[in-house]
Amino acid sequence: MQVLFFLTKKTVGRSLSGRLSNISNGLLRTSNETMENIASNILLQQQRTFIQMRTKLKCVDNSGAKKVMCIQPLKGRKGARLGDTIIASVKEAQPRGKVKKGDVVYGVVVRAAMQRGRCDGSEIKFDDNAVVLVNKQGEPIGTRVFGPVPHELRKKKHLKILTLAEHIA
Repeated sequence: MQVLFFLTKKTVGRSLSGRLSNISNGLLRTSNETMENIASNILLQQQRTFIQMRTKLKCVDNSGAKKVMCIQPLKGRKGARLGDTIIASVKEAQPRGKVKKGDVVYGVVVRAAMQRGRCDGSEIKFDDNAVVLVNKQGEPIGTRVFGPVPHELRKKKHLKILTLAEHIA
């Protein structure tokens, strides 16, 4: 599980080994325009988005669900971020779990691939989208939470999830 912290607001793209031009005298040279095009394409591909309708999420508790699909983010915004509650449908489930395939459940987003700024100027993002299933009162259905959980959940009043978590990032 990879947790990334950024100390600045800028994102840096990865370099590509393709699209080299102007080969002469056995040396590989690239033009500035080509490198700028490659960099802009990489940044567009790496752009993270909100968790919105039809987003597939990993379930990181022992409620019995493995994969869920977001039906609707609550609070009427365009999408959900860390700590937000969503309504989801269970797509994959374990055979004898508390929830079954096709159940409509509530969930709290505990990991999101979209970066989020912190008060100290750093930013946090995860390499997957993950959710913990909760009931209508906001209490977790499972009894364990796997993987890192951000401490931003404290502001959103999800203290029970924080107490069940293995690691707080």
